[in-house]
Amino acid sequence: MKSTGFMSNLCIIPARGGSKRIPRKNINPFLGKPIIAYSIEAAIQSNLFDEIMVSTDDEEIAEIAKQYGAKVPFFRSSENANDFATLADVLIEVVDQYKNIGKTFKNICCILPTAPLTSHSRIKEAFSKLIDENLESVVPVEEFSYPILRALEFDANNKLKMIWPEHLITRSQDLKPAYHDSGSFYWVITNALLDQNTLFCKNGSAIKLPEIEVQDIDNETDWKLAELKYKLLND
Repeated sequence: MKSTGFMSNLCIIPARGGSKRIPRKNINPFLGKPIIAYSIEAAIQSNLFDEIMVSTDDEEIAEIAKQYGAKVPFFRSSENANDFATLADVLIEVVDQYKNIGKTFKNICCILPTAPLTSHSRIKEAFSKLIDENLESVVPVEEFSYPILRALEFDANNKLKMIWPEHLITRSQDLKPAYHDSGSFYWVITNALLDQNTLFCKNGSAIKLPEIEVQDIDNETDWKLAELKYKLLND
């Protein structure tokens, strides 16, 4: 692999040191090894990337990332290591940092460091869709388990009401399915990211994931559920 010039695919795993809900979340042990290791290994096993890097502001995370096969060619700025920086901000900073050392990439895959249920086959599936359909971005999504058009809310007087009352008596099977971001990984064309400053581009699409492959991890219960799902998927 050349040290400078144009390359095809870059994998970026964003893993800052700060984590308020689960301390040291990005390197917390998950079934025997740091959770970030699963994202690095999935990227390696996909055989899609010219470079796999971790964007971090933390020395310990950097060392663990390198132990599992990722590169940390530079550290994240303090500006993009706070609670207000968007994922797009972090990726654009990485693109600029690589450009400064003479490297550019056509496509980027951002894999979150707390996505142990992400498989190399799903990464490849999404990439194939990106290329075959000439898209700007592809994300994995999961269907909401209950129709969101039947959602409820509390009003200013703490009274319960439907958000969309016009669907009060609509049959569930007659409502359009709705989906949410799985929060696991994202494919995006680099130029589209720079132009639109988002991972959900205008010419974007998705692959659908089953519930067992998706788990948001924000607390100890989520963590245990993710471990259970991982065991079921890899039994």
